[in-house]
Amino acid sequence: MRADKALLAALAIAALAAVGWLAAGDDRAAPAQPAVALAAAPSPAPAPGGRIGPANAPPAPMRRQQLAQNLQLAERTYCSYLASSRYPHGSRPIAEQPDQVYPNAPVTASNPLRLDGGGSDPKVRIQTSQSRVYLAAGEAVAFSLRAVDPDGQVLPLVIARALAQGMTFNGARAGAQAQLAFADDGRLADPVAGDGAFAAVLAPAQGALASFNGTIRTDVRFSVAGRAGVVTFDVVHTPELPATWTGKVREALEDGSLHFYLAADVRQAGRYIVSGRVDDANGRPFALATFNDLLRAGPQEVRLTTFGKLLRDQQPALPLTLRDVDGYLLKENSDPDRALMPRLEGRAFVGKPHPLTAFSGAEWQSEERSRYLAEFGKDLRQARRALAAADPAAPLPPGACTEPAAN
Repeated sequence: MRADKALLAALAIAALAAVGWLAAGDDRAAPAQPAVALAAAPSPAPAPGGRIGPANAPPAPMRRQQLAQNLQLAERTYCSYLASSRYPHGSRPIAEQPDQVYPNAPVTASNPLRLDGGGSDPKVRIQTSQSRVYLAAGEAVAFSLRAVDPDGQVLPLVIARALAQGMTFNGARAGAQAQLAFADDGRLADPVAGDGAFAAVLAPAQGALASFNGTIRTDVRFSVAGRAGVVTFDVVHTPELPATWTGKVREALEDGSLHFYLAADVRQAGRYIVSGRVDDANGRPFALATFNDLLRAGPQEVRLTTFGKLLRDQQPALPLTLRDVDGYLLKENSDPDRALMPRLEGRAFVGKPHPLTAFSGAEWQSEERSRYLAEFGKDLRQARRALAAADPAAPLPPGACTEPAAN
């Protein structure tokens, strides 16, 4: 499940995302529409009698400039899509989504003291941290906060109350509540005693929030420098387990790509979104592998792919390591819109040291990609013909990438 579009060419790609190119990877998307509306030269005013005469036509240099801009835009669109679709949706360079590199890293923030009752005090900053945002059944989250002055010196802080409550909407009955005990004693979620950072653990399964499905908000009220403040932490909890991992993982070199197969016990059939991070032998993150497909109930295997051309292009040191795998059952017309699987934190599998020559250098091909390249190529050929016709004696500019064959 589970970010970044720039330049005019990226606008075309953003349009593709709307029909499912970047998100779902579904080749059944609606037929592609031309991505570029070529800018026409201003229509000349009609001469007396309704005819358009040479005196009313735009100057030749202006028209050629407009046609050259049309060609530049059409070429940029075609070349951008050609380059960005070299790899399949489910196997991409992880640099494209930097927020996905370390999904289990704590979420940290530093903000001016928010006063209980409204307003803020910029002379006091509250540093907060939470270990995760999404909680599957049985998982817990650690919160921490501390106060510092503008020079970074820790200020004494006293916790008055910490209350976790399930959020409800549209007049629904208030959700269950649970008290949290924040402490600076070096135990549980607090790594260092007496450093001014107070921490607590929220484990919904161990209390009244065990069956709550949705957003749990923890309000922490405290005092610092003689002023009362408040901070909130939000997590999304899904108590149902739609599927679990068995712990068995295998790899296979098939069709020129490397596949990781993860065994799962699927309790609820449906569409599952699973993501895994792939590091090289030096620990360098280089690929994000994603599964987005239907799974039947019962024993199943989820395939995460590292595409052959991606391996050949980036040349990672082998063997590869699959780590930090998370997944969920996608639920339509529901809030929350997912039921989480327990995550696989850290290393899930280390593969074999295959030679890079074992992988294919061929680009990804699909009906979807061919369809879009055909449409963008048609726009490009049209723009080149129009520019050539406007000034047959002038040479056309060289193409920025491989030009499509003429129809």
